[in-house]
Amino acid sequence: MTIAGRFEAALDDADTPELRGPELLPVRLARACARTLQVDGAGLSLVDTAQQRVPLGASSEEAATAERLQFTVGAGPCTDAQETRQPVFAVEDELRRRWPVFTELLLGATSYRAVVALPLQPALAGAGAIDLYFRVSDDVPGLDVFEAMAVGALVSSALSDASVWSSWSPADGPEWLHGPAPRRRAAVWEAMGTLGIEIEVDAPAALDLLRAAAFGGGRTTEEVAADLLAGRMRAVDLLPRET
Repeated sequence: MTIAGRFEAALDDADTPELRGPELLPVRLARACARTLQVDGAGLSLVDTAQQRVPLGASSEEAATAERLQFTVGAGPCTDAQETRQPVFAVEDELRRRWPVFTELLLGATSYRAVVALPLQPALAGAGAIDLYFRVSDDVPGLDVFEAMAVGALVSSALSDASVWSSWSPADGPEWLHGPAPRRRAAVWEAMGTLGIEIEVDAPAALDLLRAAAFGGGRTTEEVAADLLAGRMRAVDLLPRET
């Protein structure tokens, strides 16, 4: 069977009742990626025109956690792939060398020990990428890079087709931008606005405060943002304490 045929079959298998709906297309695509390429996890994300990193969907909760950890740190293989538009291959030793903070969190919260990040072709409204996760570093050389890039092209095509054959406004974007993962990340942007108003900081500084609170508390940035918006945390609580 061709790569396209295997991917289509995997995508059909991912079309379960709980994953139906246009907003969950990225989750189905991530599961199809993981199955087609025989990797332990996969996640899709993009950096939009406002330079905001948006998770689109993941093959499992563990893969979603890996993405949230990378966002909390603000650096990692996927970030590099999106910025350079080049594939990034990182086994455990490479992860530790290049992204020690992210790696510490990744090894502590997931079973993954290696990451391959591949940029998606420019068919998306932003710089997209696929993260492929491995529990054993020695499995990375077995990844067929040609197949992985071909699967990336199929993902881009599926998202583009879904955009073309549906109605949406430029302000809202395609329906696949409104799944659970993008909505959780949207809370971070809202919290940044709240911080900007209440303690008069700019957007980069607000994001730094959220990330620092998340890292210091062993949490994700989304969790801190949710607490801030729900009133369980005050904006001033995020400010560094004077010594």
